Amino acid sequence: MSKNLYPYFNTEGAIFMGAKRTLKNCAACIFGVPYDGTTSFRPGARFGPTEIREVSNSLESFCPQLNLDLEKLNFADIGSLQIPFGAPEPVIKLVTQAVQHILSAKVKPLMLGGEHSISSGAVEAAATKYPNLVLLQLDAHADLREEWLGNRHSHACAMRRCLDVLPSQKLLQLAIRSGTQAEFEEINQKEWFVPHSARKPANALRQALAPHLGKPIYLSIDLDWFDPSVMPGTGTPEPGGFLWEDFAAVIDVLKVHNLIAADIVELAPQLDPSGISSILAAKVTRSLLILLCR
Repeated sequence: MSKNLYPYFNTEGAIFMGAKRTLKNCAACIFGVPYDGTTSFRPGARFGPTEIREVSNSLESFCPQLNLDLEKLNFADIGSLQIPFGAPEPVIKLVTQAVQHILSAKVKPLMLGGEHSISSGAVEAAATKYPNLVLLQLDAHADLREEWLGNRHSHACAMRRCLDVLPSQKLLQLAIRSGTQAEFEEINQKEWFVPHSARKPANALRQALAPHLGKPIYLSIDLDWFDPSVMPGTGTPEPGGFLWEDFAAVIDVLKVHNLIAADIVELAPQLDPSGISSILAAKVTRSLLILLCR
């Protein structure tokens, strides 16, 4: 792949709020990956990046929680990665190359999915640059299967494939609530699980991250971490999830840490005719952009 990555991105259509189209002088950038080829229940996550952009202008650019305004920060939206149809492996490879390019420009990437299988490509690129990378996962599901329906790169294997490329092996899984018995036994044995009490401060996360202050953190957010009452537009919803104030509690913890990259995956907007899921995803995007730009 050449140093000029832009031919690999489709920049037509909506743009996230007031973003630039170039990485120059930017602290962070968005790019989309419209892929849902391994979806095991309800497809549609490939429409997520476009929908987040299209609804973003319904939000104010100012974030009261972080007391910062996106209009005063330098960030880019370089479009959506042009990907092949079919198997996930070529898509993941392109994601790795894209994130390597963005990091080499000293810009922090925020990837919009698409399904969760794409995360391992971004984590691989980030871990190559930052071998002591800490991976924080917000998700309803453990995603630690070795394979699913014969596919090692299924979205049900997302964290297993991330661990394959994570030298530190430091994974923190915040309030995972669904998985196999074997997955939960491993999570507990390796002390990856971080509890969270709904509508309470994220004290357990604060404690879990305290030894890693200053270390690079990659945040992966599967939107099904939120409760289906506020996030019905996702492929594999799981009752018993969280609300916006729980996410705000996570942001309160992360604002003192070194977030170097993130992804937001599994928005399937056509599954929520109300559009509320897309608005929530766009607001999550705003918060992470501001954190990455700080």
